[in-house]
Amino acid sequence: MEQIAAAPASRAAPPPSQREEDVFLTLSVAGQGCAVPVLMVRDVLGPQAITRIPLAPPEIAGSLNLRGRIVTAVDLRLRLGLPPRDAGTAPMSVVVEQAGELYSLQVDEVGEVVPLPAAGFEPNPPTLDPFWRDVSRGVQRREDRLIIALEVDRVLAIG
Repeated sequence: MEQIAAAPASRAAPPPSQREEDVFLTLSVAGQGCAVPVLMVRDVLGPQAITRIPLAPPEIAGSLNLRGRIVTAVDLRLRLGLPPRDAGTAPMSVVVEQAGELYSLQVDEVGEVVPLPAAGFEPNPPTLDPFWRDVSRGVQRREDRLIIALEVDRVLAIG
């Protein structure tokens, strides 16, 4: 019988700041810094052709085709109660997977992949809009701005 060698006991777990679940993709929506867990991100796309969906809620921008899959495009500005994008300004798409479906979060800018350790999160400020409190897992201060970490499943709970 062949014996399989066990992993060496000296191999330590990565430091808490480097755990995969603590790594986020930063993005900007109407000047507000936000972040989504990088493990949910499937693609980052430039401007895409969006097909409107009749009778869809206003925050549903439409759908796009990603390598043969239909992806629902959600305008984060409208979903988060922010002013609409200027005409002629094309959004970027952050494609996330939720419950086996793909969704494109339309954002103004995509930033970088950064660690945001759970220990660094502060509770949502009491002055934060109630809707934002519902879709946020907390905030972190990064340099001179506040980044709101979004709960993607709550953002996508439309209707």
